[in-house]
Amino acid sequence: MTLNRRLIATALLLVGLGLIPIIAKSIGYLFLLTLFTRIVILAIAAVSLDLILGFGGMISFGHAVFLGIGGYAVGIAAHHGYYSALVQWPIGLAASALFGLITGALCLRTRGVYFIMITLAFSQLVYFLSVGIDSYGSDDGLTIYKRSTMGGLIDLGNKTTFYYVCYASLLLCLFLAWRIVRSPFGRVIQAARSNENRLQVLGIATDRYRLVAYVIASTMCGLAGILLANHTDFISPALIHWTRSGDLMIMVVLGGMGTLFGPVAGTIALLVLEEVLSTITEHWMIVLGPLLLLMALFKRGGLSALLGGRKA
Repeated sequence: MTLNRRLIATALLLVGLGLIPIIAKSIGYLFLLTLFTRIVILAIAAVSLDLILGFGGMISFGHAVFLGIGGYAVGIAAHHGYYSALVQWPIGLAASALFGLITGALCLRTRGVYFIMITLAFSQLVYFLSVGIDSYGSDDGLTIYKRSTMGGLIDLGNKTTFYYVCYASLLLCLFLAWRIVRSPFGRVIQAARSNENRLQVLGIATDRYRLVAYVIASTMCGLAGILLANHTDFISPALIHWTRSGDLMIMVVLGGMGTLFGPVAGTIALLVLEEVLSTITEHWMIVLGPLLLLMALFKRGGLSALLGGRKA
């Protein structure tokens, strides 16, 4: 019953997201489309973080670095005159995967607070590197004057078309995450979160499994960075800052860790709440903070706990 409620809620949530362009056009409030495009993109990043945080128990406080890597791949390629998605997107995905592979191999040698700190250290390293490169805007950022092109097949300059590209990417990432967590590979990742020593005694090389999951999550977040750069037509080091990683973690925790419903619901809740509160007062974080505190104290399973149970 709990699983059915969660599946129904997830389906309704995704159907609702699919109807956003129609709703925005019907009520004449086109900003709704812009807002939810950002929500859908960051939901991809939140899903990728939940894959290693909620299911794998890997608390990364530098996950936003992959948003930056994907975004800068688009920005730098566009800066040099390469606008084709066949150039920008593979570079962004490959760079995110490679950085995830290298840093993951080092980070996963540690556990607990040490893992948190070393992921944060790598993220800040890239942040200060991007601040120091004057050729690509330094801390002023880099303007992208044209969105990725797809050979005339898909016009990403059209807001509705671009929204559905982002929406399709979210569905793809959710499907991939769903297949992973229900596969034997995913079960090893989840078992390692609970009792890694037992798996190692059984002869299972948990570090290899965790590293593969880390690389998959890195690549997925890199895709979110690619889409975000196209959405904002701008990329800056602020995207990599540790506070953005904190935002992603809040989205996951708010929605419910270890669920597929949670990261999407948490992203919608946080960004819509932020948008609403910011129209009421410029000190909206004073209101948002206690709300998050109450959620942490009384609903530790996040929004997904309202449906009962824990797993999606």
